[in-house]
Amino acid sequence: MTSILKTPRLRLVEATAPLLRAEGDDRALFGRLLNARVPAEWPPELYDDDARLWTLNAVESRPQHAGWWMYYVLLEGDGPELAGVCGYKGPPSEDGTVEVGYGIIPAHRRRGYATEATAALVGRAFADPRVTRVIAETLPELTPSIGVMEKLGFTFEGDGSEPGVIRYTLPRGRWTSRGG
Repeated sequence: MTSILKTPRLRLVEATAPLLRAEGDDRALFGRLLNARVPAEWPPELYDDDARLWTLNAVESRPQHAGWWMYYVLLEGDGPELAGVCGYKGPPSEDGTVEVGYGIIPAHRRRGYATEATAALVGRAFADPRVTRVIAETLPELTPSIGVMEKLGFTFEGDGSEPGVIRYTLPRGRWTSRGG
């Protein structure tokens, strides 16, 4: 069963193998499977075919971790429209860490959708008692991405997992104290 997370303005639909395949092979089928309009400018930057194929491999090779991969971000307004992607880089690690990421197409930026979608991911993550912290990484020049993290209570931790990348952290206690 496909996992769906709902927020006041969004529906986050879990990326299943059929959706990920259709996204790469048949745009019309992809839109029908999502039951949403796929904008011409799809996909957002930093979500390329390598990322789609990585996710497809993860979904197919580790079905026991369903719900801990990518979600499609759909706007629920005048008819569902695909606006971006968000998700996890996998299930909680042994130390209880989960990493989140997000990307919104330019036409839908600066409206709070990335913050809303990421808040839903963080809330879902902390609903799992194994999760002790959520991290997110970005490039230092991506000020709007940093803004998303800071709005949700993440704080700068330091260098990320790759050269030039920075990491932000949100421990469970800070999320809970914020009413998350």
